[in-house]
Amino acid sequence: QVHLVESGGGLVQPGGSLRLSCAASGFTFSRSAMRWYRQAPGKERELVAGISSAALYINYADSVKGRFTISRDDTKNTVYLQMNKLKLEDTAVYYCKAYEIDSWGQGTQVTVSS
Repeated sequence: QVHLVESGGGLVQPGGSLRLSCAASGFTFSRSAMRWYRQAPGKERELVAGISSAALYINYADSVKGRFTISRDDTKNTVYLQMNKLKLEDTAVYYCKAYEIDSWGQGTQVTVSS
């Protein structure tokens, strides 16, 4: 079955950086587009970034453009989210997801606070 395990979250000050990882198994990772989502308390889950197979296409939410970078390593079945210049409003639980598979991991908490 599909497994998605997010990691790398934590507490960071505004302006700081974190690198999230998502280890995937149970499907052909290299053929799958991958996405990062986030959900802040009291808000709906929102799409943060997406990357196609072979990283041919990448897109970002306007709120993170220029600060976040999505990447993938198909040899490790892992997708990453490098988050720089973090803001208070980036606080959320971050999830990864394969585009075509309706399965979610447990998420990783990112808290930006001074």
